[in-house]
Amino acid sequence: MNPEPTDGPLTFEELQLAARNRGIPLEALRHDITPTGMHYLLVHFDIPDVDPATWRLEVCGHVKKPFQLTLESLQKRPRTEFPVTIECAGNGRARMTPRPVSQPWLNEAVSTAVWGGTPLAPLLEEAGVKPGAVDVVFWAADHGVEKGFEHDYARSLTVADAMSPEILLAYEMNGRPLEPQHGAPLRVVVPGWYGMQQVKWLTRIDVVPKAFDGYQQKIAYHYKKDKADPGTPVQRIKPRALMIPPGFPDFLTRVRTVERGRVAIRGRAWSGHAAVARVEFGVDGAWRDAALGAAVGPHAWRSWSVEWDAPAGDHVLTCRATDAAGNLQPTDAYWNYAGAGNNMVQDVRVSVR
Repeated sequence: MNPEPTDGPLTFEELQLAARNRGIPLEALRHDITPTGMHYLLVHFDIPDVDPATWRLEVCGHVKKPFQLTLESLQKRPRTEFPVTIECAGNGRARMTPRPVSQPWLNEAVSTAVWGGTPLAPLLEEAGVKPGAVDVVFWAADHGVEKGFEHDYARSLTVADAMSPEILLAYEMNGRPLEPQHGAPLRVVVPGWYGMQQVKWLTRIDVVPKAFDGYQQKIAYHYKKDKADPGTPVQRIKPRALMIPPGFPDFLTRVRTVERGRVAIRGRAWSGHAAVARVEFGVDGAWRDAALGAAVGPHAWRSWSVEWDAPAGDHVLTCRATDAAGNLQPTDAYWNYAGAGNNMVQDVRVSVR
């Protein structure tokens, strides 16, 4: 069983998770498309040992014509690719007080890649979803135990959501075959949703006539005030802006050093609810608008920039995003028991000399 949230130091278990997973180096935000080796990574249980030559995708359940596909037959289907920004639902968890004990993300669990594959909807149409179908369940080869529940990792979408033309069965990342840690040979890409919905190592797509109640769907990934609260589901990505830390860092503290005078500040902003409409840059609590650049794609982050006349001394730099639906990134953490969706503003300590 997982321990309760704590104000104490990082536990051995959290350090163990942090050693297995990784965030994007914030200086890599300079890239429109995150290089594959810099893309954030979260492996829920283990990286499965899947042989692409013998692997099969099963499309089954509440359908008229169930079938199986090899990787080769999937690759012969109509192909598309587009950039998608994906963020872990736990991004920002380690900045909460008290801290929910799990993967201790700060701000770095986000990246943007170009995903290539075939749309999901035509497969469901080919299978013939029967009347009365409710959910489409995506089953993974990833297997383990969480809070006493042994299970294969699985998440679902409603049939209506699953039929969206933007949902992709991806076998390529940044123009190359998927690497094992990113879900080879096949994963789901659901633009706008947090990372838990991007099921990796996909083995089965199961159409079911009732709401899916698997552990990762019904129990995990809920905004809850305490253990007993059933909560509300974590779904779409909240707005967030991040800056590329200026200057150069101290190795241990990561405090930045910059020279006095004009400093160019750059960053990225995104939201899974609507397009980013505004980014503000803050210095010691005083905010002003930044200039917005073009979005990398309709499902990907956009750039922002500002020029800062840096006076000598120690300062705290911040940034925050607002999307077109009016969702504003908060300055403080929205606490919840699972440590999900904490999109509080980034702060970067800078020493100007």
